[in-house]
Amino acid sequence: MEPTIEVRDLHKRYRTTVAVDGLSFTVRPGEVTGFVGPNGAGKSTTMRLILGLDSPDGGAALVGGKPYRSLRTPLTKVGALLDASAVHPGRRARDHLLWLAHSNGIPRRRVHQVLEEVGLGAAARRRAGGFSLGMQQRLGIAAALLGDPPVLIFDEPVNGLDPDGIVWIRGLLAGLAAEGRAVLVSSHLMGELEGTADHLIVIGRGRLVADTSVAELLAAASKERTEVVTVRREEATTVLARAGATVTVIGGETMTVEGLPGDRVSTLLTEAGVPFSELRRHRASLEEAYMDLTRGSIEYAPEAVEGSAR
Repeated sequence: MEPTIEVRDLHKRYRTTVAVDGLSFTVRPGEVTGFVGPNGAGKSTTMRLILGLDSPDGGAALVGGKPYRSLRTPLTKVGALLDASAVHPGRRARDHLLWLAHSNGIPRRRVHQVLEEVGLGAAARRRAGGFSLGMQQRLGIAAALLGDPPVLIFDEPVNGLDPDGIVWIRGLLAGLAAEGRAVLVSSHLMGELEGTADHLIVIGRGRLVADTSVAELLAAASKERTEVVTVRREEATTVLARAGATVTVIGGETMTVEGLPGDRVSTLLTEAGVPFSELRRHRASLEEAYMDLTRGSIEYAPEAVEGSAR
């Protein structure tokens, strides 16, 4: 089976709510693909459609070219973590995985392997109801890895993990992709994806907003933004604004200049005799780039209150 996820013109409506509206994208092998969007964007619905938990009203969601529901022994084809708490609280971790392994023809020895891999070897005989949120998350990840699948889907995998756990999951995701697997990761923590994802699928209101590499998105968001440090801030602002730049003070003697390339900023200030101690190209964070992309796709946004501080 080719390790891919293909979403083709996918549609899903719940009564009067359009959850997914003509969505198309591909998750390719060898990459960690981040799947992001504001609350209500349709991420959870899309993942449920990919995994056959809901039926689309139109279009298709395919894993390795096939609908999930047609897969025999699906855990050996696709591993998924959607809700780490979806484990019977009275069931021991080892027994939970043994049941999953038996249902998909997976050797029993694999249960011990994945428990050790996620750091739960010592907790194998503990009941899931006594697990912390982070331990539940690790058990869910173990279940996703159980069948050694070529395709993996994780929804908020760092949820509940401590700092060491976050470093671990980053390494795990990168390692899985390096092995040639297709890895789809839904997250609202853009800082985590910036250090993990190779590619981004951004959606808003059920539609595709961007399908791009992280590097390309950051380069576009950082274009023609320069940070300048000068003790003569007002003079610098006047000179640059006259040349068509937008200048924003970000604290002390530092300001951000948009709309002019860095070398032009340097030339204008030098010709005007305005000294500056630093001039560096601004590198946008993934959070900034994401906010720019999704600004018009937020379902619930606070309204400005008359008379409030801006």
